[in-house]
Amino acid sequence: MERQRRKGRRIAGFAVVLLCAFLAGCGAEAAPSYTKQGMEAVAALDYEKALALFQTAEENGEEKRLLYRGMGLAYLGKTEYDAAITYLEAALRLGSGRVENLDFDINYYLATAYYKIGRLEDAVRVYDAILGLRPEETNAYYLRGCVKLAEGNFEAAQADFDTAVAQDPKNYDRMIRIYMVLEEYGYKEAGQIYLQNAMQENEKSISDYDMGRICYYMGDYENARSFLERLKTATDYGAALYLGRTYEALGDYNYAASIYAGYTEYDQTKAEIYNQLGLCRMQLGEYQTALDAFQTAMNIEGNDMMQTLKFNEIITYEYMGEYKTAAALMNSYLRSYPDDDAAKREYEFLQTR
Repeated sequence: MERQRRKGRRIAGFAVVLLCAFLAGCGAEAAPSYTKQGMEAVAALDYEKALALFQTAEENGEEKRLLYRGMGLAYLGKTEYDAAITYLEAALRLGSGRVENLDFDINYYLATAYYKIGRLEDAVRVYDAILGLRPEETNAYYLRGCVKLAEGNFEAAQADFDTAVAQDPKNYDRMIRIYMVLEEYGYKEAGQIYLQNAMQENEKSISDYDMGRICYYMGDYENARSFLERLKTATDYGAALYLGRTYEALGDYNYAASIYAGYTEYDQTKAEIYNQLGLCRMQLGEYQTALDAFQTAMNIEGNDMMQTLKFNEIITYEYMGEYKTAAALMNSYLRSYPDDDAAKREYEFLQTR
């Protein structure tokens, strides 16, 4: 039975981009009161509250286009993609006929919903339309590449990734995401070429942090450690996260845990640090302190890792032998994340204990 703890790494492709869009708003116009409160609830990942607020906004005659957009985002968060598509398409139909920033914003979400539900051709069509009007939209090339990869069209995906990198050659975050999605679909070597080129072409300007994390993804852990240890991991979030991960990859979970724990003395707001700390404690067989780390992260307001943290909390209870607690939490988890097939299999296992 699969009992795979989930790491804090960002899943390649849409998860990162969608989450950033949730929190940033992507240029949406200022919203009236209940709609604004609904968007704040979406940002806090409280989707039921958000939907109730959007309903109140509609009853009070607030602007339908903005509240329908918000309802689309809430249903995306709830993984109810058909409903998300319904409201996002409705929001687009309420446009003025003149293409505005909000139209692009809604289309990005709509493409994500199409992708999530498996309507890949529709997702590509949306990105084609965006790029037809805004050929400088680098992120659209990256996202279209992800969809084409999911379609099994590696060459077309690679062409889009090449364009994204050419338009923004020092965006190492995106290059790492390209590597991760290519690795996910079985093209690890192709992904590594992007990382190698980034190091070679920017050797004189790239920071120790970026060089360190690229080495990490290349599997060159000794050099990753060398670059990252030049940084102040006690107060530098990125450095602490990647140096800790590097020591995990080297098998030194105790030292990795000490890096994460040291950073939490400085900053108690980074859920991913606590998640990695919890994973290290689990590797060391320290299940109660692992549980404490996951639950501390879950209590961080507005954290963007709630699904991962809830899953890891459940697995920790399972390792502690508290199967009834784990099963009850998994039942609740599946109501929030019904499309998690691994969790469904885990729940079947828990019901036998």
